[in-house]
Amino acid sequence: METANLKEQIMERLENIIDPELGIDIVNLGLIYDVRLEKSGWVEIDLTLTTMGCPLADLITDQIYEELKGLSEVKKVDVKLVWSPAWTTERLSRYARIALGIR
Repeated sequence: METANLKEQIMERLENIIDPELGIDIVNLGLIYDVRLEKSGWVEIDLTLTTMGCPLADLITDQIYEELKGLSEVKKVDVKLVWSPAWTTERLSRYARIALGIR
């Protein structure tokens, strides 16, 4: 499978993961900073959270693993929790801004 196509499929799967506090998926919240793919099927995802110490880190990480294990091209997933740059509302998609009432 083409790398761009696989990355698109990964992002679509990540949109299934809803932040339980905000009710919006982690992609539209801007929590996914990067997705790197290796030909071996290894995927590394840089994830941030809206605040340090967020109690949902383990839940969201577990859901990422669960969503991506359904893709046959993905052999291994590593999720890296990153804090730089710090998340801000500027990372919200247009959809998330409307849903949260932010202009």
